[in-house]
Amino acid sequence: MIDESKNTVVRGTENLFSDLGYADADTHLLKAGLVSRIHDMVIDRKLTQTAAAKCMGISQPDVSRLLRGQFREISVERLIRVLTKLGCDVDIVVRAHGRKARPKDTIHLQAAA
Repeated sequence: MIDESKNTVVRGTENLFSDLGYADADTHLLKAGLVSRIHDMVIDRKLTQTAAAKCMGISQPDVSRLLRGQFREISVERLIRVLTKLGCDVDIVVRAHGRKARPKDTIHLQAAA
């Protein structure tokens, strides 16, 4: 980030959304990561937006908006559901801060059949 008032470069954090002052920046970062994985799956499987829409259970215009980064109105839950429909297993790890994850800390969502 450049601070134009001082003509200096300021190192940002790991969360661009926080640096830009977004409310709920952590959720935006999580969604961006999930959308990135969705994009990767569409590319890896060489899906057209129409084919991707059919797999994901959403409309082609929604796929287009999603892949262009317009995901503010889409919930984390829906993005996870899309990933499972694309054949991804999703693991959610819930553990106390600073502790190693144990097997019982992982919630496993399997790819849709």
